[in-house]
Amino acid sequence: MKMCRQEIFAATVVLASLLSGAVFAQDAGDYAVARPMFAVLPPHGGNNEAVLPATQLPQWTFSFTYGGTTYNDVMVGTNPASTNSTTVLQWGIIPIKMVYGTGNGNTTFDPKSIYSGNMTAIQEVANSPLFRATVDYVQGGTDLGTTQYGDAYVRGDFWEDVQINTNYHLKFGKRLLFAEQTLTVPVGLGHVISNPWSGIPTGTANINWFDLQLQALITKLKIQPNVLPLFLTYNVYLTSGGCCIGGYHSALAGPPSGQTYAFTTTVSQAGVPVFSQDIGAASHEIGEWIMDPFGSNNSPCGVMENGDPLETEPNFGDFAYTVNGFTYHPQDLVFVDYFGASTSLPVNGWFTFQNETNANSVCSRGA
Repeated sequence: MKMCRQEIFAATVVLASLLSGAVFAQDAGDYAVARPMFAVLPPHGGNNEAVLPATQLPQWTFSFTYGGTTYNDVMVGTNPASTNSTTVLQWGIIPIKMVYGTGNGNTTFDPKSIYSGNMTAIQEVANSPLFRATVDYVQGGTDLGTTQYGDAYVRGDFWEDVQINTNYHLKFGKRLLFAEQTLTVPVGLGHVISNPWSGIPTGTANINWFDLQLQALITKLKIQPNVLPLFLTYNVYLTSGGCCIGGYHSALAGPPSGQTYAFTTTVSQAGVPVFSQDIGAASHEIGEWIMDPFGSNNSPCGVMENGDPLETEPNFGDFAYTVNGFTYHPQDLVFVDYFGASTSLPVNGWFTFQNETNANSVCSRGA
């Protein structure tokens, strides 16, 4: 849904002028309209931040030509055409307890609360197919392997190369442990609402205010660029000109040495599909971080965000996988040929990991 992404991108550019501190005003339309949205914030600093090379995020440049223009896009990992080994990514969940006082809801949303399946929200995400090799991904009869969701996606995205370099993988390693952080949402910058899809109590928070808190936490926790901090809330959406943003990713500076980070919420399941339920938003942001970690990649379709074109599909583009009795709902992601690269690269010549036929051509679905 590129229109929403552009609107959010434009709204959050103001962050550059707010880093020294500011008073935020709640968007007048934050609660007037509810629609599924995600965001990407531009890198907050300049390029080539001075960081020791050993701490940089593993990255490579994917180049392709479309319509006479060559695009050079930075992706996480190593080049599948020249690598036949596993890249292990460092990551950690930073749980965010969101507190609403008597003036805006009198409720606390805590990722340490027991979630569906007798798990906390932290356990539900950490134990999911995003970070555990619990699913054998067979796409259109082609077995991509029993692996993590993001790795299966990348292998399918560059299947022409992976068929040769069969040991190529991009996997998250052991989770780094971070203490839970607490944010108290100011009155006027968020409050408790009834979830538009399920009716359950759900917190909201202005994305500009929230992002400044995350930037401060990255400094406080001394996180390095080779680590992906995944900030996690439970039953909370962000707002920018309307509700509801399920996640976003950004960087403190551009490639190659900028610190990347991502936010995702996990929302309680219900008897109907719910936007950002379990790992729906997390899979969207992890997938986009892999393809466009610094939010700086470009294509004939504009910003190279591989989850956006599918978020308005039925069930928000989510597909169900049941593991150990719990059903997860990761979102589908488009492949590089959707953005104009060769259709010979992805598995089966598909345009998306799940072969959703509404995204069956370059820049389809309004991207």
